[in-house]
Amino acid sequence: MDLATFLIQCLNALQYGLLLFLVASGLTLIFGIMGVINLAHGSFYMIGAYMAYALSPLVATRLGGGFFVMLALGLVLAVLLGYLLEWAFYSFLYEREHLQQVLMTYGLILVFEELRSLLVGDDVHGVKAPEWLSGSLPLGEMMSYPVYRLFISAVCVVLALGMYFVFTRTRLGMMIRAGSSNREMVQSLGVDIQFLYRVVFAAGVALAALAGMVAAPVSSVYPGMGNGVLIICFVVVVIGGIGSIRGALVAALLIGLVDTFGKVLLPQAAGVLVYVLMALILLWRPDGLFKAA
Repeated sequence: MDLATFLIQCLNALQYGLLLFLVASGLTLIFGIMGVINLAHGSFYMIGAYMAYALSPLVATRLGGGFFVMLALGLVLAVLLGYLLEWAFYSFLYEREHLQQVLMTYGLILVFEELRSLLVGDDVHGVKAPEWLSGSLPLGEMMSYPVYRLFISAVCVVLALGMYFVFTRTRLGMMIRAGSSNREMVQSLGVDIQFLYRVVFAAGVALAALAGMVAAPVSSVYPGMGNGVLIICFVVVVIGGIGSIRGALVAALLIGLVDTFGKVLLPQAAGVLVYVLMALILLWRPDGLFKAA
């Protein structure tokens, strides 16, 4: 492997890991902080990708906006969807057993898939990256790297820094962390924990949907695309430590490296390397790499 190829694979691993973190951080909020096993989280990623497909021509022709207008509109719709879903369904799950949570959220997967089929069909769709991000960055004499993939990495880094600031430097972050540790105590101090959880859930849905929107130009949009993402997101949450945003970031980057270089160096075993990594880490640290934060 020459230097240019190695650099490209490192950039691919970074981009995949950061995108995976963006999806998994939403699951960390919902599963780790709110205690809900949300099997429908991958569907929110799929919904984001389909929103990118549906909103791109609408924004360009009707609103006269560009790519960022589409992302902003999709993000607003995702927040509203998350808020309504928490109010209508998830608010009833906090005190339920995990089996009931699993059955309920699995049912939502089926509902979302059926709605997707009715609204847009079962075909595979593509989403064009904006023209100003469609070029490539030269790496060496014969290789180049797509600018849009660097853009995905940049978006994920900005959001990761934003989440770190919110959780460690703001009153809202303090209330979220306190609510995850002792819900009754936070309620007794006058905090509306139901509204707080609703905001957290809406943020988790928005993060997954945004990941789907920015990933759509490089992964295409197809039925069931959220199922594989869901599995690997649970792996990220378990490796990083349930409820830890920092752990989700480290775990996602590790998985990005193992998966990307595994496909290059050990293609026959690439499908199991991530799960071997999870098993080894859990043998070493059964609670994951980091505690909830």
